[in-house]
Amino acid sequence: MSKIPIEIIAEALNSNNLDQETISKVMNDIAHMAQVLADEEKAQREPVVKKQFIIVLSDPRGTVPDEDYVGWVVQIPEDDNPGTAIERIKRSAYEYNISKKGRKYPVKSIGEACEAVGAKFQKEQNVAIKTKLPVTILKTDNVLPKIDENE
Repeated sequence: MSKIPIEIIAEALNSNNLDQETISKVMNDIAHMAQVLADEEKAQREPVVKKQFIIVLSDPRGTVPDEDYVGWVVQIPEDDNPGTAIERIKRSAYEYNISKKGRKYPVKSIGEACEAVGAKFQKEQNVAIKTKLPVTILKTDNVLPKIDENE
């Protein structure tokens, strides 16, 4: 059923030579019913799950390089352990690999899983890959330089 704007309904009622009191009552009833339907729809929706961001670093040799390295931005539910992010990516890749498309074009690494596995498989595992391509990550000592007060 298509949704019709209230203004069109009011115009249709006015064009049929109805008195203003009847039109006003009908419009109030329609507005009330629309509000009730909107409230019911809002009550039926599942609450939004807050999520946290995580950066997964690419470290295939087992040592984090000193100069530059890359990774992917991943999002999981806020209350979950960040250590589960990689396992979630692996499970979504496994589910993808057993699908028809995955059997034809299987993924073999975390990087390929971040690029190729669709949101359908990620959503099933409560993980969202925010960057399909790896991004450069910079190291910091997390210290701001002190301002010289003499200058």
